[in-house]
Amino acid sequence: MSRSVYLLGRLPRSSYQRTLSSTGYPALAALRRAQTRTTTTLFSTQQSTTLSDQTDKPYYITTPIFYVNAVPHIGHLHSAVLADTFKRYQELKGRKTILSTGTDEHGLKIQQAAEEAQVKEIELCDTVSQRFRDLFDAANISYTTFIRTTEPRHAVAVKELWDQLWDRGYIYKGKHEGWYSVSDEAFYPLSLVEEKNNEKTGEKYHVSTETGNLVEWTTEENYKFELSAFADKLSEWLDKDPDAIVPKSRHLEVQAWIKSGLSDLSISRPRSRLTWGLPIPGDDSHVMYVWMDALTNYLTTTGYPWKGNTSENQKDICGGGGGWPADVQVVGKDILRFHAVYWPAFLMAADLKVPKRIIAHAHWTQSKMKMSKSIGNVVDPFVAMKDFGTDTIRFYLMNDGRLADDSDYSTELVAERYRKLLVGQLGNLLNRSIAAALNPSRKVPRSPSLIDVHPDDKAVHLRLQILPKAFDTAMENYKTTQATQTIFEVLAEANVHFANNEPWKLVKDPASKDRLDTVLWYAMESVRLAALMLQPIMPTKSSEILDRLGVRGDERSWEFAQLGRGWEKDAESRSVVADEPVFPPPPTTKKH
Repeated sequence: MSRSVYLLGRLPRSSYQRTLSSTGYPALAALRRAQTRTTTTLFSTQQSTTLSDQTDKPYYITTPIFYVNAVPHIGHLHSAVLADTFKRYQELKGRKTILSTGTDEHGLKIQQAAEEAQVKEIELCDTVSQRFRDLFDAANISYTTFIRTTEPRHAVAVKELWDQLWDRGYIYKGKHEGWYSVSDEAFYPLSLVEEKNNEKTGEKYHVSTETGNLVEWTTEENYKFELSAFADKLSEWLDKDPDAIVPKSRHLEVQAWIKSGLSDLSISRPRSRLTWGLPIPGDDSHVMYVWMDALTNYLTTTGYPWKGNTSENQKDICGGGGGWPADVQVVGKDILRFHAVYWPAFLMAADLKVPKRIIAHAHWTQSKMKMSKSIGNVVDPFVAMKDFGTDTIRFYLMNDGRLADDSDYSTELVAERYRKLLVGQLGNLLNRSIAAALNPSRKVPRSPSLIDVHPDDKAVHLRLQILPKAFDTAMENYKTTQATQTIFEVLAEANVHFANNEPWKLVKDPASKDRLDTVLWYAMESVRLAALMLQPIMPTKSSEILDRLGVRGDERSWEFAQLGRGWEKDAESRSVVADEPVFPPPPTTKKH
């Protein structure tokens, strides 16, 4: 079969499309790229578009945008709480932040779900998107912006990115054949497809080895992105930054994908197959590939395209584009390929910076089985928060959820963490240290000498000294489980210290007043530091605890998360508040 190569000049956009549509060969895209883009590098660490001064760039973190073909589940909440925790931690350290979340509202699954429900697509999107917003509001997710891909501002951003890729020669039109999954909205190479047999009927079918979802062989003409041109640049990026993808196992996984070879990516669907989506600029017969549409949201929320953007809202939030690149993008492991291969390749092709870090967390199972509506084992996050409290669920997700390996969700474990850790360790130490029986003055005791430490206090003193560094290291490495463990190990030590020194005996002896004050002070200091550090995870309960201890609002930042810091001047003038427990005993405990 012969191939005709046309020498393309600076044709009008419509002429480009007509010529490429009639030929459909990637060689033409490469030729046009060579002619129209002679000085721009494939991969840039500098923004090509003029932005505001980024010396005070806000910390920009994103959740994935959630697909609205079904209502939210506990896994969605986990992604949001994880991102919110990192965002709040940066705020604790005094940094300006941006957190974006939202909903992905285009694609074949939405079209099919709307048809099944006998409603218009936008009506389905409105309903389910609001459900996600309600969840994040109920869970105290401090998002800066909630993006919907059906918003006009998003269509502008998507068109701009498409135009950039088109003008730089990385999009061409051609025939595409491959295994397509409607559930995943993705084409899969043969290496990621597995044949299976229906045990009842003997019928053969194919599934994606990554998700287990059904795939079908599809042949169609569509627009393609020259992903293969970025294999070397993607490898270079990951080789130079071994922490670009967290955890390390996912980083290695993505490197293996790239080294195994990248095929060009279909980035449109014929309108005859899909109507619910953004039209291709200049060609209404095709609709944008849902993942190219969706991924662009991370730019939309920063006001992209930045040049000439006069939106006061975006100026206030993002400095007119100063939020990009994203500092952290939180995703589930099932969508890692889209975020760690396709997305950075799109950005490189547009000469934009790639995200600084991609965190791909593992999933939640129940009874060691993947959560599924058909099985009926999906955890409703609204019910979970109603049963246990918002901060308890937030704590459980951050304490038990993992990045590398799946975690098994259990209501029994939630109750156990509440009973043993929040009530038994943190709440118990707070209640005992401020109780009127041991602290009748209801004052914060005077700080003991932090240099000449009493022998009986040395163990807890050392633990409190090293806690801030240990916690900070865990959080800077995105290990929330390790971070919470460091806190509760110290609280366990503090409870032992309290019990061993028997303050209920010291309070009976006036001569032991100084020793009693020291014991109470170490208990309160342990609680104060724990509450300061738990603010990103349990913002409401932490605030209540700090209120009980008389810690002022201007003493709740990271600089005060040091042993003795914050109470140096006027501790004895501060009143503690012994009220109803911050963590009430669970119902089973109250019966006894």
